[in-house]
Amino acid sequence: MLPVKCSGMATTYIVRQLGIVSIGKFFAVFGLVWGFFMGLVMAAGISGMGSVMGGLVLGFGVGLIGLVVITVLGGVLGFIGGAIVAIIYNIVLGATGGVEMDLDVKA
Repeated sequence: MLPVKCSGMATTYIVRQLGIVSIGKFFAVFGLVWGFFMGLVMAAGISGMGSVMGGLVLGFGVGLIGLVVITVLGGVLGFIGGAIVAIIYNIVLGATGGVEMDLDVKA
C-alpha cells in the first residue's frame, strides 16, 4: 500500500495487490468454521437416519465421520476459493489501478 497525501487525520492508501496465500488462509479458517456448523447439522441428520437403519452406534459413527469430512472439506475448499478470489481480485486491481482506502491515524 502506498500512502497518498490527504487533508485531516486520515491517510489515504491505495491497495494494489492482495496476498493470495493470506486471503486463502482467511477463507480456509472461515470455511472450517462454516463446515463445522454445517457438519453438525448433517451429522445430526445422518445419525438419526443411521440409528433407524442400523442401530445407534452405527448412526453415531457415520454422523461423526460426516462431521469431520465436511469440516475438512470446508477448510480445503475455502482455501482454494479464497486463492481464486485473490487472483481474480489482483487482476482487476491491476487493470483499474487499485482501490483507495482512507484510514484514520490512531493517537
